[in-house]
Amino acid sequence: MKRLLHTQFAIALMAIPLAASAKPDAQTSLHPVVETRGAEQCAALKQLDLSTLDDAPSQILDARRNSPAKGAGNLCVVEGYAAPQVGFRLFLPETGWNEKFIQMGSGGHAGFMNDEACAPAIARGYACLITDMGHKGAGLDSQWARGNPQALINWGYRATHVVTVSAKAIVAAYYGRGPTKAYFSGCSTGGRQALQEAQKFPWDYNGIIAGAPPIRLSDLYVMFAWSALANRDAEGRMILRRADLDLLNRASLAECDLDDGIRDGLVSRPQQCRFRPSKLACRAGQVSGCLSAAQVQAAEKIYSGPVDAAGRSISGGGALPGAERLWAKYYLDDAKGQLPYMFPLTRNGLGDLFSDPPRPANWTVQQFNFAEDYKRLDVMQSLYDSSNPDLTRFAEAGGKMIIYMGLGDVSMPETVIDYYRKVQRLAGGADKAGEFARLFLLPGVDHCSGGPGADQVDYIAYLENWVEKASPPDMMIASHVGEGANSGDGARPATFSRPVYPYPAYPRYKGKGDPAKIESFERALPEPEKGLD
Repeated sequence: MKRLLHTQFAIALMAIPLAASAKPDAQTSLHPVVETRGAEQCAALKQLDLSTLDDAPSQILDARRNSPAKGAGNLCVVEGYAAPQVGFRLFLPETGWNEKFIQMGSGGHAGFMNDEACAPAIARGYACLITDMGHKGAGLDSQWARGNPQALINWGYRATHVVTVSAKAIVAAYYGRGPTKAYFSGCSTGGRQALQEAQKFPWDYNGIIAGAPPIRLSDLYVMFAWSALANRDAEGRMILRRADLDLLNRASLAECDLDDGIRDGLVSRPQQCRFRPSKLACRAGQVSGCLSAAQVQAAEKIYSGPVDAAGRSISGGGALPGAERLWAKYYLDDAKGQLPYMFPLTRNGLGDLFSDPPRPANWTVQQFNFAEDYKRLDVMQSLYDSSNPDLTRFAEAGGKMIIYMGLGDVSMPETVIDYYRKVQRLAGGADKAGEFARLFLLPGVDHCSGGPGADQVDYIAYLENWVEKASPPDMMIASHVGEGANSGDGARPATFSRPVYPYPAYPRYKGKGDPAKIESFERALPEPEKGLD
């Protein structure tokens, strides 16, 4: 089997036919079509007038020549904004342009531009775009949102689209022609941007990769708050600690690791794993190798996600069994005793992004009322929503989308599965949906990447083959590169690869359960997963 090369980190993309405003014309085409650009052509972009660009009046602030790394070709780096305040940075290769364009998604609460996100795409010859999504900030910070409805609209859904329009016009002006294909790549917040592009602006991109998308962002913040507080006692002290997470992980693997026929420290179908932490409850006189009643309850809450007084889910679920060690960075204090970032993330999100008016500056997550407050989030949720499963216009425009989700991610993997099932139903069935959108689930993979699972996939290559060669991804190869065994029991090698199939298929191994003796694998279909239809 031919295996595709893997990029330094997983990338996601999207593309569809060019908007009329992005085509070269008397206003936007500064130069005739040539294969090599230079400092003169780059500097000329400063004079490009985009003030009347349809839907995205823009201003170029700077255009400078830059060589990003030794051995890399020169770039024209364009800085600007789409009115009134959506900042962008566009990287244009001087030579070797592949005639394609890609936007890389943002992360967290955005407010900054990560140049490194474009590096792998630039190496492939792409013109690459990043944006601050309409404000200045630092990751989890949300001060920019207070009293700033335009910034909330931009971060909510508008920014991604308007900078796309701006960038396509600049690409056309610089090269003398517009891109032949346009793609979007994003994970987490970028995954939300990706779904929104397919749902709201289906003509922006030919291909999209949506990684770990929060289907309903408000639900995600409620779940994060619930789980963070689930692991605190009345005095705010941790209930579960690292040794307890190790115990939970070993027990869940003992019960469900062999669901794919191989014992490798990964659960391939954790949504069907019936492990319960009550099996580890301490018996009378037992003081080690077990969980106290409070620890069992904390673990149960993290698995279940937020529920109301009657035990009904109010957000769509929680973490899945099989990757409990990954909970540490989300729910345990750090080495200095500081609270994990789930606390500032959810305080800022629920306090500033989802409350109208914003909560008082001294408001804390502990004050969130899980019985009632979640009902008050939908006014602002409407700005951020990416839950519409009707992708008819995206499909009719010829768009293709790869959705991926790590099953070790605490960000409610089952909500992504549920969303994709709705896409299938509205499309007319699994086969119809698979013509334009496919979901891939990655066992043991954390949020976007990381974790013990195979987290590195060359999404760009698979999407390009689908969009440009009409070759949909019937299987992708995912890899993991690490130092030493990662499973905790030495069962899995440091570096390994695994096939992943479009949902609901999964690999079934032959080899007597020993990862060192894999004879072959086959595409298997699980029994229907209960509770999500």
